[in-house]
Amino acid sequence: MKSIRSVTFVALAAALLAVPARAQVGKAAQLDPNLATEQQLLALPHVNAAIAKSIVEKRPFLTMLSLDSLLGAALSKDQRAQLYGQMWVHINLNTSPRAEILLIPGMGPRMAHEFEEYRPYKALTQFHREMRKYVDEKEVARLEAYVFVPIDLNTAADSVILTIPGVGANLLHEFKEYRPYDNIAKFRREIAKYVNQKELARLEKYVTINK
Repeated sequence: MKSIRSVTFVALAAALLAVPARAQVGKAAQLDPNLATEQQLLALPHVNAAIAKSIVEKRPFLTMLSLDSLLGAALSKDQRAQLYGQMWVHINLNTSPRAEILLIPGMGPRMAHEFEEYRPYKALTQFHREMRKYVDEKEVARLEAYVFVPIDLNTAADSVILTIPGVGANLLHEFKEYRPYDNIAKFRREIAKYVNQKELARLEKYVTINK
């Protein structure tokens, strides 16, 4: 009997390990203005040379509100709404204010309320489960592309860290190299060896240290 239990436990553990970790950052079809080239930006609706240059000069945009503020000087609300279907900065599901959530194309006050209702989010799986009560699977997938849940620096799997826009194998190695992180100051100090301060600020918005 003990042998059977052992085999069953091992099989269950193997099955669980085989399940890929779900991303904490939504898989965006939209262009990230913090990473895009001027040429890529110029291909977007309503973006002219002056706007593209301004985006590159002012980045990183740590919130959509800061990007929206910049673009509001040149584009109408309708133009920005059309643009945000193709260019977006992920917003934090746990901290983004209502005004920022409402920038998501097609978002209304009712769904914005539902976003807030289930805070704090531990993972995108939680967001997916709760939003599925109100919209279909296709719409949940669309909404997920605009959001993220902060990634725990000490415990996140490689596949999860790699969902951070712009993070590849080399930076993944550095993220893991300095574990455990006792505070965010250590992350800033160590990762600043590899990226500039602007890029460090952009990366930091995606991470956290769970106590």
